[in-house]
Amino acid sequence: MVKSSTKVNFKLQNLRKSNNMSYETVAKTVGICKAYYWQIENGNRRLYYDLALKIAQVFNKKPDDIFYDYYK
Repeated sequence: MVKSSTKVNFKLQNLRKSNNMSYETVAKTVGICKAYYWQIENGNRRLYYDLALKIAQVFNKKPDDIFYDYYK
């Protein structure tokens, strides 16, 4: 079962939009396809630690700043 957190999804979406980035831009930067990133952002796909690190780096954040609520 996929664990979803609306707060985390909202944070990811806001970070992406505030940095004027598309799903595709973030996905390419972290090395996944656009659909996979969309599923993460919308809570339909499980997020693994190594990918959380890469996503956080894209936004110059620490993983806990974005994903802490996901793992609480």
